Amino acid sequence: MLSVSDALSRLLSNFSSVGMESVSLKEAAGRVLSEEIHSTIDLPLFTNSSMDGFALRAEDVEEANPANPITLTIVEDIPAGKGPEIEISKYQAARIMTGAPIPDGADAVIPIEDTDQYDPISRVDPALPKKINVHRSVKTGDYVRRRGEDVAIDEVVLKSQSRLRPQDLGLLAMLGIPEIPVYRLPRIVILSTGDELVPVEEQLQFGKIHDSNAYTLSALIFRDGGLPVYLGIVPDQEQAVRDFLVKALENNADLILSSAGVSVGAFDFVRSVVQSDGNLDFWKVNMRPGKPLAFGDYQGVPFIGLPGNPVSAFVGYEVFVRPAIMRLAGLRDALRDRTKVKLTEDIISDGRESYLRAIVTIENGEAVARLTGHQGSGNLLSLVQANSLLILPAGSKSLSTGSYVDAWLLDDA
Repeated sequence: MLSVSDALSRLLSNFSSVGMESVSLKEAAGRVLSEEIHSTIDLPLFTNSSMDGFALRAEDVEEANPANPITLTIVEDIPAGKGPEIEISKYQAARIMTGAPIPDGADAVIPIEDTDQYDPISRVDPALPKKINVHRSVKTGDYVRRRGEDVAIDEVVLKSQSRLRPQDLGLLAMLGIPEIPVYRLPRIVILSTGDELVPVEEQLQFGKIHDSNAYTLSALIFRDGGLPVYLGIVPDQEQAVRDFLVKALENNADLILSSAGVSVGAFDFVRSVVQSDGNLDFWKVNMRPGKPLAFGDYQGVPFIGLPGNPVSAFVGYEVFVRPAIMRLAGLRDALRDRTKVKLTEDIISDGRESYLRAIVTIENGEAVARLTGHQGSGNLLSLVQANSLLILPAGSKSLSTGSYVDAWLLDDA
C-alpha cells in the first residue's frame, strides 16, 4: 500500500487549473482570480474629510483651547458628493461632511464635536452658521484622507490565484471594475454505487440505506470551489457502471468522483471498469479510515474512487479530493494547516496513518483534544459532533494521555 504522502503527491501531479473565464462582480464571490488586478485609479480619488466638521487652516487654530476658542468665518458648505468652490483663506473655514473633497487652502479638519456647533442631545442645525468657535488645535493633515493613500494607480491590489472574499469584492467595486478574470468552476461528477442505496425521498425497506454520500460530497465540493454534478445511484452491475461513467464524460466532467465499488467485493465493479476502459494508478492507501481509495483516469478524465462508508468517504475527500479540486479551481496551496494538540486520553491504533474524529478545545491556553466516541467508519454522528480530525502518523499503535499530535481543524471549528 502507498503511504498517504506518496499517494497524494502522485495524485496531485495530475491536476492543474481547468481554464479561465470572465464573470461579473455579482457572480464573483468565492471564485479564484486567474490574473492579478491592478488599480486603474487612486483611492481615495481625491483628498477628502474623514469626519463631519469644518475644513480649515491648522495654523489658524494652533492656540485654540476651551478657555481660549478661536473664531472662524464660515464661507462654504461642502456636503458629500459636491465639489468645493471657494479657497479657504486666513481665519476662514468650510463646513464639510465625511467623504467630501477638501477645499483649496485648507489642510486639516476640526470635528464638529470640538466646536460650539456640537450638541450631544439635539440634531445638528442644518442651517449654515456664519461663524464658529474652535475649542482645540489640530495639526496639518488631521482628519484628512489624502488622494491615493489607500491605493495608488497601477498598484497590484489582488494577486492571481487568490480566492475572492467579501472585502475583495468591495474593493473591486470601489475601483469600478465590473468584470474580473477567474478560473472556471471545475465540474465534479458524482456517482453513488450500490444496490443497497435508495434516494433520500424513498421509504427504506429492510436491507436498504439512504444515499448520504451524495449530499456530503456535493456540499464539500461546493464549499471548495467546485460545481457538483450528481448523476444518481449506480446499480452493482458492470454495464451500469460503464454507462454511468460514459454519462459522466458527456457531462463534461473535470473529475469523476465515485463512492463505493472500489474495494475487493464480488460486486465492486467500479475499479475493474476504470481499469478496462482507462488507467488505474493506485487503489490502496495506508490510512484509516479509507484504505480502499482508487485513483486513475477514465478515458482521459481524472477519476477518484472513495470508499462507501460515510466517514471513510469524508476523510478520503479531505485528504485527496479537496486538494485536487482546489488545484482544478486555480489554487496551488491547497493543503490544510495543521495544529498541534494535546491528547486528554490514551489512543490505540493499528499502525496505519489514522484520521480520528475529535473535539479540540482550549484549556489553560493550550489546545487539547478528546475523541468523539466510536470511531467506526460508518458512524457519521461522531463526525457531526467533531470539530477536528486528529492525524496519527503511520507506525503509531498507541499514544498516551498528554502526547501531542497534529490536527486538522474543520471549517466550523
